[in-house]
Amino acid sequence: MGQTVDALVIGGGFFGCYIARELKRRLTSVLLVEREEDLLQRASFRNQARIHNGYHYPRSLRTAYSSRVNFDRFVSEFPECVAQGSVSLYGIARERSKVSPRQFERFCQIIGAPCSPCRPEYLRLFNQSLIEAVYEVRESVFDANVLRDSLRTALSVSGVEIRLGTSVERLEADGARSRVTLSDGAEVSARYVLNCTYSGLRQIEGAAAKHCATLKHEIAELALLLPPDQLRGLAVTVMCGPFFSLLPFPARSLHSLSHVRYTPHAAWIDSDRDALEPDAAFGAHGEPSRSHLMLCDARRYLPALEQAQFVESIFEVKTVLARNEIDDGRPILMERNDGPNPVYSILGGKLDNVYDVVERLRAEAL
Repeated sequence: MGQTVDALVIGGGFFGCYIARELKRRLTSVLLVEREEDLLQRASFRNQARIHNGYHYPRSLRTAYSSRVNFDRFVSEFPECVAQGSVSLYGIARERSKVSPRQFERFCQIIGAPCSPCRPEYLRLFNQSLIEAVYEVRESVFDANVLRDSLRTALSVSGVEIRLGTSVERLEADGARSRVTLSDGAEVSARYVLNCTYSGLRQIEGAAAKHCATLKHEIAELALLLPPDQLRGLAVTVMCGPFFSLLPFPARSLHSLSHVRYTPHAAWIDSDRDALEPDAAFGAHGEPSRSHLMLCDARRYLPALEQAQFVESIFEVKTVLARNEIDDGRPILMERNDGPNPVYSILGGKLDNVYDVVERLRAEAL
């Protein structure tokens, strides 16, 4: 039969690594498989690197409060990966914003997130004919390279076995266990299987539940910039609507620029007939960068971006629950299959979601 383990975790992103380590606290043998040649290579690396503290979700109090509660927990658990010295600013646009300054202040008060009018030297960076108010908040960014090293060490110390360059081809029920076929031809018998492949949740044969939530996929572009001196170390978000975020990107010593209108290049629902397979769509995507459009719009609000130097763009498939497109909420998804062999599909849209997943797994006696 090959190897027998208590739990097989599919996906070596942040969620897969963290969950594998947590499971090893209670189970004897845990195997983590990742198809890339290292951990945290895809969505866990190619993102804004924002550690949310709730501010980004004024239209979803549940998501905002969850982030607020979990922010301190993440920062205290991974202090080495938190970039030091950055200042976070949230600006409210005068037009087309779905939240007013008064509403934003009240929202921050409700979730208990510190928020104060920004200092004059920061306010002067904004085009005040387009920006109504700017707030200094408590939020951070992380270095994905340092986080990878921390997780790799934690997995090694805990005794989790890692197989890189390996993917799961097929999963079949074998009584109360799962028989899993790997890309190298090996077979693994697992009591529990946890699919943490993000956009690949529906792509492994035999892994999905019969009645599963609808996912929306996007091919998303993140522009990496060398900012002018006056913007170095600043994290700027203009909200809440068709605006942008400029954040430090510590893993590359640059800044990232994303735009609500221009970052998504293509989008589709996974329940559509003949829906695209995410990685195939990603590999075939050939649309040119929209970084010039992001910069063109963002510098209207933040004129100093006129001096920013574009370095490159990185692309990734972004996956969210389709039902949360209206309120921009980011709850976790944890689905269990209908068979006797426990298979869990897990999706989290933010790093701090992982603590909610851990609580759910404990409730499942895992």
